Amino acid sequence: MRRWLPHPILTPTLALIWVLLANSLAPGHILLGLLLGWLIPVFTLRFWPEPVLVRHPLTLLRFLLVVGYDILVANLAVAWLILRGANHIQPAFVVVPLALRSELGISLLANTISLTPGTVSSWLSPDRRFLVVQGLDVADPEALVATIKRRYEAPILRILESC
Repeated sequence: MRRWLPHPILTPTLALIWVLLANSLAPGHILLGLLLGWLIPVFTLRFWPEPVLVRHPLTLLRFLLVVGYDILVANLAVAWLILRGANHIQPAFVVVPLALRSELGISLLANTISLTPGTVSSWLSPDRRFLVVQGLDVADPEALVATIKRRYEAPILRILESC
């Protein structure tokens, strides 16, 4: 089964993304989305370092909603910073200690941070215990670290690494 449907959650997700990008519910687009959603995981299976096991699907859904909300709010915050002018911006690098240990979990956290406007993952320590994050406007570095750990790392830990 794993050979024919290696990532059962990724397949419909990719199909949905295709339909959204195509902006059409035409049967051809839906079929093409399903085909791509199936083929991409099948042909990339050997590149995945470890099997993906979602331990808490409801936490995953909640995490996706939180990330979507944070992206929306961050877009508005960055727009406001641009309108106010560069003299009000306080950029900073912060070091986030990681509880995550899996490559997939760390990658998901780093990409989530980079998807959120105003923050970008800059560097991962060689021992994978710290992630350096650059924030566009950081009044309180400790608050940024706490937010990342609470809103992103804790759910990822629960989804991928907890038993």
